[in-house]
Amino acid sequence: MTTPLVGSIEGRIAAELGVRERQVKAAVELLDGGSTVPFIARYRKEATEMLDDAQLRTLEERLRYLRELEERRTAILDSVREQGKLTEELESRIRGAETKARLEDIYLPFKPKRRTTKAQIAREAGLEPLAEGLLGDPAVEPLAAAAAFVDADKGVADPQAALDGARAILTERFSEDADLIGELRERMWVRGRLAAKVREGKEEAGAKFADYFDFAEPFTELPSHRILAMLRGEKEEVLDLVLEPEEPTDGPSSYEGIVAHKFQIADRGRPADKWLADTVRWAWRTRILVHLGIDLRLRLRTAAEDEAVDVFAKNLRDLLLAAPAGTRATLGLDPGFRTGVKVAVVDATGKVVATDVIHPHVPANKWDEAIAKLARLAKEHAVELVAIGNGTASRETDKLAGELIGKHPELKLTKVMVSEAGASVYSASAFASQELPDMDVSLRGAVSIARRLQDPLAELVKIDPKSIGVGQYQHDLSEVKLSRSLDAVVEDCVNGVGVDVNTASAPLLARVSGITSGLAENIVSHRDSNGPFTSRAQLKNVARLGPKAYEQCAGFLRIRGGDDPLDASSVHPEAYPVVRRMVKTSGQEVAALIGNTGVLRSLKPNEFVDETFGLPTVTDILKELEKPGRDPRPAFKTATFKEGVEKISDLASGMVLEGVVTNVAAFGAFIDVGVHQDGLAHVSALSKTFVKDPRDVVKPGDIVKVKVLDVDIPRKRISLTLRLDDEAAAQGQQGGGGGERRQRGGRPPQQRQGRGGGGGSRQGGGGSRQAPPPANSAMADALRRAGLLDPKKGKR
Repeated sequence: MTTPLVGSIEGRIAAELGVRERQVKAAVELLDGGSTVPFIARYRKEATEMLDDAQLRTLEERLRYLRELEERRTAILDSVREQGKLTEELESRIRGAETKARLEDIYLPFKPKRRTTKAQIAREAGLEPLAEGLLGDPAVEPLAAAAAFVDADKGVADPQAALDGARAILTERFSEDADLIGELRERMWVRGRLAAKVREGKEEAGAKFADYFDFAEPFTELPSHRILAMLRGEKEEVLDLVLEPEEPTDGPSSYEGIVAHKFQIADRGRPADKWLADTVRWAWRTRILVHLGIDLRLRLRTAAEDEAVDVFAKNLRDLLLAAPAGTRATLGLDPGFRTGVKVAVVDATGKVVATDVIHPHVPANKWDEAIAKLARLAKEHAVELVAIGNGTASRETDKLAGELIGKHPELKLTKVMVSEAGASVYSASAFASQELPDMDVSLRGAVSIARRLQDPLAELVKIDPKSIGVGQYQHDLSEVKLSRSLDAVVEDCVNGVGVDVNTASAPLLARVSGITSGLAENIVSHRDSNGPFTSRAQLKNVARLGPKAYEQCAGFLRIRGGDDPLDASSVHPEAYPVVRRMVKTSGQEVAALIGNTGVLRSLKPNEFVDETFGLPTVTDILKELEKPGRDPRPAFKTATFKEGVEKISDLASGMVLEGVVTNVAAFGAFIDVGVHQDGLAHVSALSKTFVKDPRDVVKPGDIVKVKVLDVDIPRKRISLTLRLDDEAAAQGQQGGGGGERRQRGGRPPQQRQGRGGGGGSRQGGGGSRQAPPPANSAMADALRRAGLLDPKKGKR
């Protein structure tokens, strides 16, 4: 057996991560044993020698890819071996392939064809010697040589038919040479570009793609939002896309020269030289270019998807880890005009204590009656916070809440605008029906709005992450890839914060390490039947919660006010003996030791290290005991929208406003300034210094001060800047994606072919304002509610 040319999977991953192979092997062993990434990152630091959760997620993804690669490699080896064509040299090449693309290139000549090809027919007609002869000796005259292969019984009617068959054989050979295809693919990736043209008669219907009606940009410079925008334009039959190998020229393609050189074809005046050159041209135009186009289209889509999924995941993480208002009675308002404003009051624990519907707006206009009802509810239930959904009628409802606070200062209310993202999805879900069975669907949204102010993480986990919509072009992305990434984010966030096992919902518990949906339901059922858990050990009494599940979940579940103070911390039960030794050394009881910074810092971590628990775990335990169960999320604070600025027409260049960052994309940040239309602060307007990643400056949920640079009311586009000394009006930031490239030192889009320097997308950047997803989700639909400015306007 030939020795593989590549190292072990663990060795490759270790090299890619820049860590030791033994660290990767330990992590792989734990993952294969059923451990989750949060558990390994938190409680198995000694085993992996401190691999963090980000490294482990990358490791997990690469492990999946490389194992799939090995499975495919094995299948290919078996296939070629069964054909009797597996030579030692070919096996070495197959075993040495480091990517799926390279592996498929090598396999292509041996891949069973689904249907008979022209080349196969030609070989069966005995024309392979003719093809080989002309390629090997161009001094032979093609027609004369072909005459000897005419055979009507084999379907070769004349010399020209014989030459056509020989050409088919050579075309297949040229297009299936793995090394050649690999070289041409990389050349086209570096030199080629994606070009878009509007289809005839589609200008008006496809106006949202106007930035791409005449556009071309190199593959290597295309950001994900533009790729996805153009692919959608093509899907909607507005755009025609062409993958051009290089800048158009009048002469022969340089790619044909590479193919010719590979097979030693050159014009030296020999009889077969022209025929061979024509065969190269035919192979390039009919087979190789088509093949490369498919490959590079997939590569573009994959790269764009990867970046879009990454943006979505990062934004989701920030949204889930937004500051919780905490255990404060909250009044939730789900705004509406004709159907009224739905009202729900939840107590400090999130329990619904009252609901109502008020009609302060048109057509009913029962303003004073609405304020009276809200004041009565607030007083009766000791409400502290008013959560207002940010959809239709939100500013009018915000004004109502402001008047309520003004007329009743004794209530000491604080109003907060809250994202409605996914509230309607939750309202109609099976879980909402189970959780709020006797409540009208329309009122459930108000409950969700109130609860997500109290604890965004606990409420948002009830909704499919994709319905929260903080991504770009999410409906165009791979379902599997997106779901896997978002599920990992939710899992990391939930376990990073920790979960109160006595108050958590089943959907929240199901995101805890080691707990499946079924186990989560069993925990809730056990809690309902037997009362609150008083110790972590009682979890072992839950049906189907075995030793492995207990090991994985126990450290992330909190029991407040239970039998053991340690059960309210992130110290894992398996490490309680370490704490007992600390108690003995300090002479303190457990309860007295917890939070006693002076005593804890006097303890020497090395004295508590043993064969099971190393220094990293002991150090973590000491830190946790100082501030047990500490919530890693930021402190709660609110933004104040400017009075009198309620719609886009109220905005004026030069205004300085406070706003909330609703979404962050590669090209900038979307910011809600309270006018039902998010503005865009382009990446070039986020800081006075160069910004590579907008997330280095802002994150969703951040409260920021911005200046209005420009307002385009007809197109509903607002240009903002965080650089408050920037000049307002047209010379502001109207560069769309162009500004993005200028930061990288590229030419402005006006100097490139085409109109699209970047444009904007209502779903996340790209060349157009795409059709919006469901309404009433301002934070989640930031990319829907705002667009980049036309890249043809203005320059810096």
